[in-house]
Amino acid sequence: MNDLTITDLSVCVVEPSHTQLKIIESRLKELDVKNITAFSTGIEAIEGLEDYQPDLVISSMYLPDITGTDIVLSMRDNDKLQDIPFMLISSETSWDILEPVRQAGVIAILPKPFATQDLKRALYSTVDYINPDPGAIADLELEELSVLVVDDSPLARKFIKNVLKNIGIEKITEARDGTEAIKLIDKEFYDLILTDYNMPKMDGEKLTHYVRENSSQSAVPIIMVTSEGDEKRLAAVKQAGVSGICDKPFEIESVKTLLKNVLAE
Repeated sequence: MNDLTITDLSVCVVEPSHTQLKIIESRLKELDVKNITAFSTGIEAIEGLEDYQPDLVISSMYLPDITGTDIVLSMRDNDKLQDIPFMLISSETSWDILEPVRQAGVIAILPKPFATQDLKRALYSTVDYINPDPGAIADLELEELSVLVVDDSPLARKFIKNVLKNIGIEKITEARDGTEAIKLIDKEFYDLILTDYNMPKMDGEKLTHYVRENSSQSAVPIIMVTSEGDEKRLAAVKQAGVSGICDKPFEIESVKTLLKNVLAE
C-alpha cells in the first residue's frame, strides 16, 4: 500500500480512564484518524487483538488488571501480533519501569498530558514503520550492506532488524553483547554496526573503543541505539568514536537520516 497515510490507520486504544480515553480519541480525530477501537482492561485488549489486528496499539501503563508492559510483551510473544507497532502514553518517568517497554520496541512513549504534535509525529513514524518511504536513503545500495546489530535484548534486536529490513537492508547479523560482537568483527567485515549502550559483559562504549583501536575495520560507522539519558555517559560514548546516537524509542525518519549521514561520508 504505497499511499498509506495516518488517516488510513486503524488504532486500538487501551485506557481505563473514560476522561483520558476521550482525550486520546479526540486528538486522534483531530488528526483525521477515525478507525479507533477502545478497551478498558489489558486482558480484554489482548483477547480482542487476536481477532482484530490494528495498525497501532496505544496503551496506558497502569490498567486495572495488568500493565502496558504486559500488553506489549504479550504482543511480541504472539506470532499474529508481534510486529504491530505499540505506543505508550503514561505519566510514568521511572527509567527502570519504562526500560522493558523501550526494549520491546515501541514507536513512541508520550507523557500525560501529551502534545498533539507529538502524537502526530508518532503516527507518521507508525506509517513509516509499516510502509517506509526510502526518501533520503533512496540512493544508497542498502541491499548490499552488511550490518551487525548488537543488543542484549532479543526483542530490541528483532525490532531494530524489522526497521532495517523495512527500509531495504537484508544482510543483518546479530550479537547479544560486546564480547560476542568482537568475535564476529574479528572474522567478518561489516559496513555498519548498530549497538546498544547498556549490555552485560561488554557495553557499547567499550565495544566502540575496541572497534576504533584494536580491530581491522576501525573506520566502520557505528550508531549507538540507546535509552541512556546520562549526559556524561553519552559524552564518553561520543568521545569513544560513535558516528551517531539514536534514542530508544526512535523515529524511523531519524534512523534514515542517521544512515544517510554516516554511510554517505
